Amino acid sequence: MPETVESVFAGVVARNPGEPEFHQAVREVLESIGPALARHPEYAEVVERVCEPERQVIFRVPWEDDRGRVRVNRGFRVEFNSALGPFKGGLRFHPSVYLGIVKFLGFEQIFKNALTGLAIGGGKGGADFDPKGRSDREVMRFCQSFMTELYRHIGPQTDVPAGDIGVGGREIGYLFGQYKRITNRYDAGVLTGKGLAYGGAQARREATGYGAVFFAEEMLRQSGDSLEGKRVVVSGSGNVAIYAIEKVHQLGGTVVACSDSGGYVVDDKGIDLALLRELKEERRGRLDEYTTHARNAVAVDGRNVWEVPCDLALPCATQNEIGGAEAAALVAGGCVAVVEGANMPTTPEAVRILSRAGVRFAPGKAANAGGVAVSGLEMQQNASRDTWTFDESEQRLREIMRDVHDRCWATAEEYGLPGDYVAGANIQGFRRVAEAMLAHGLV
Repeated sequence: MPETVESVFAGVVARNPGEPEFHQAVREVLESIGPALARHPEYAEVVERVCEPERQVIFRVPWEDDRGRVRVNRGFRVEFNSALGPFKGGLRFHPSVYLGIVKFLGFEQIFKNALTGLAIGGGKGGADFDPKGRSDREVMRFCQSFMTELYRHIGPQTDVPAGDIGVGGREIGYLFGQYKRITNRYDAGVLTGKGLAYGGAQARREATGYGAVFFAEEMLRQSGDSLEGKRVVVSGSGNVAIYAIEKVHQLGGTVVACSDSGGYVVDDKGIDLALLRELKEERRGRLDEYTTHARNAVAVDGRNVWEVPCDLALPCATQNEIGGAEAAALVAGGCVAVVEGANMPTTPEAVRILSRAGVRFAPGKAANAGGVAVSGLEMQQNASRDTWTFDESEQRLREIMRDVHDRCWATAEEYGLPGDYVAGANIQGFRRVAEAMLAHGLV
C-alpha cells in the first residue's frame, strides 16, 4: 500500500479494535486501489471517509420465548455510505454477529452495489439471534421487537434492508408487517426480498446463487471455456448454495458435493436438488440425512468439502471458510476457478495460493452481486407499482452480471493487471464511489 493509504489503514485498526473481519475487508480494498490513486490523486481525500460509516446503530432487542421467558439480543444497523443512493444491504441473524462482522459486510456492500451500476449505497445489519430451533412464533416476536427499533432508521429513500444468513422470506414478512403496523404506511420499497404476494420480485430468491454462476460462466467464457461438463463443488446448503447448484446443472455442469456446519456429502451423479430442498427448506434438517435417501451418496462428518476434487469451486457458506490448507487442497484437486458466492469466504493467504497456482479467482463483491442487483430491481418495481415476469427478471440479472464481469475485466486491463478480478472489482467500485463523494463535497 502507498504510505498515505497505509496510514489510513493504521487509523482504521486503531479506531476499530477487535474487529479482524472489518480490518481484513478494508486492507483488501486499500491494497488494490494504489494504481487508481496514482492516476487520480484527488481520490486520496476520500479514502479515509469511505472507511468510516456514516452512521452506526446498536440497540437492545427484548423478546419472549414460548415458555414465557424474556430474552435479550443485540441488534445492529451500519449505514456505511450513501454516495450513490439510499443505504442498501441485508440483515443477518446469527450468533456470530457483532459490530465488526456488520461493518465488514457493510464495507463490502459499498463496492458490490457500485459494481451493479444501480443507484444504491452500502449498508448492513443484523442481530446475534439464532433462528435455528426457534418456533415460528418465537421468530415472529423477535422480528417484531427488532423492527420496533429499526423502523425509525430506515425508509425507501433512506435505507432499504434485505435478507442475509438467517433472514429469509419468513423473517422479511414479519419485519415488513411490523413496519407497516408501526408507521401506518404501505412502503413496499422499505424492504426487499419480500413475498410475491406483497411486492416481492420474481427471481429475487434465486438471484445470489444464479448470479454467482452467471459470473462463473462469463469468467470461463473469457478464457475460451464453459461450464459444460465441469465438476463443481459448492459449500453450504442454504439459499445461495441451492440456487447455485440449480443453475450449474441447468448450464451443463455437475455439482458433486455440498456442505453444512456438520460436514459434507458427495454424490458423483450430481446433487439431488429436490432432495436437498426437502431436507433444508422444508424439514430444516441436517445434510447427513441425504444419504438415507440417496444410497450412492457418501456423507463425511466434520471434514472440509474443499478436499473433494473439482474443476470449479463455489464457496457459498460464510466468511473465511477457505484458508491456506483448503486452497492448497483445491489446487491439488485440479480446481481451475474459485467464484465467491458468499461474502469474503477466502482468506488473503488462500487468494495468494490460488493466484500463484494460476487458479482464476472472482471476489464476492463482484460474483455475488446478483442478490442486491435483483433487490434493486425490486425497488424499481415497487416505485412504479409494476411487476415483471420471472424470465424478465432473470434476463436482467444475467445482463447485470455480464456487465459486472466486463467492468472488472476491463478495469483490470486498463490498469495493467489483466485477469486480476480482485483489483478490477475494487478499483472500479472505489472509483465510482469516489467520484460521487468528491461531487458531494465535504460530507
